[in-house]
Amino acid sequence: MTPLRLQMTEDMTLAGLARGTQSVYLDAVRRLAAHYRRSPDQLSEGEVRAYLLALRDRGAALGTFKSYHGAIQFLYRRTLDRDWPLFSKKKDPSAEATASS
Repeated sequence: MTPLRLQMTEDMTLAGLARGTQSVYLDAVRRLAAHYRRSPDQLSEGEVRAYLLALRDRGAALGTFKSYHGAIQFLYRRTLDRDWPLFSKKKDPSAEATASS
């Protein structure tokens, strides 16, 4: 087991994720790494974004996409401590306009 996989597994256990969820998350991250043939900690935000877009373009089911997105977000935000805009909640511009009126 790679150090990154071990660290992610430990982080998921500490977060209270069920074993089944952990298995799905590890598989999603493994597929991301296989897609680029590199360790996920060596990927850029743009590469991760392109991978997620490709998943949608290939017609991945919404549930599958959400699982993969959640897994990848967990890896980068929790395990690798990367606060990328890709994983930030988008603000609703109409809500901001209403609030400032």
